Amino acid sequence: MNPATARQMESFNYFNYFTEIEEYFWRKRGAHLLVSPLDWAIVETWQKAGIPLEAVLKGIDRAFESWQRSKRGAAGRQMKSLAYCVDAVVEAAAEAQEAAAGAGPEVERAHPAAEPFSRVELRNYLDRNAAKLRAAADKLRRAGQASGISLAARFEETSVRLGEAMVLIDSPATLDLEDLERRLTVLEEKLAAALLTETGEEMLVGIRRELDRSLAPYRRKMSAEQLAQLERQFIQKRLFEQFGIPRLSLFYLT
Repeated sequence: MNPATARQMESFNYFNYFTEIEEYFWRKRGAHLLVSPLDWAIVETWQKAGIPLEAVLKGIDRAFESWQRSKRGAAGRQMKSLAYCVDAVVEAAAEAQEAAAGAGPEVERAHPAAEPFSRVELRNYLDRNAAKLRAAADKLRRAGQASGISLAARFEETSVRLGEAMVLIDSPATLDLEDLERRLTVLEEKLAAALLTETGEEMLVGIRRELDRSLAPYRRKMSAEQLAQLERQFIQKRLFEQFGIPRLSLFYLT
């Protein structure tokens, strides 16, 4: 986790990033509807790019203002996806970065920020995810497909690694959430790589079709880099769901 992200954790509960954006989008849209897999993939690209929550919310505000001035907005149609907010969020993030660069060095806080989670919450979170990984491995083995053996082994190995991470939580020293998050991110990335390698072509083609349908209305609004990041996050999310694998990052604890 870079220094900018660490500073964000001091100003708000960074681990509520997804929930804050989802609820804000609901309020702006005026309808409490389920956020689509595409929307969650978009939020993941913002989170991984280190875009501050404040910049995301400002971008959403601007996107809604632009939408209301458009013919569709004037006709009373609702904005359906966060995809319409991508450009505005990127612009707001760039402005925030420029403002931070011109503000001079930050004064360090005299006291560290409070831990956003109790150790009991963290222990339960790791325990639940380890149990889900073991269950997913058992399901693959029961299916009896040769292609699932390698994945089952990877799931079980990751479950063991989560158990080992308990040492960090049980340490009497101040809990280093940044280090725990780094470890969980590495485990999650290894799982994603294994799923991409071992998953059958038909399942991947099906996910690609779903992705193309979801992205079709928005492709012209995004850069090639934005599309590549979004496609990667979307495919990873759907693969985890297909195999019943939990997301490991602390961002998903809430």
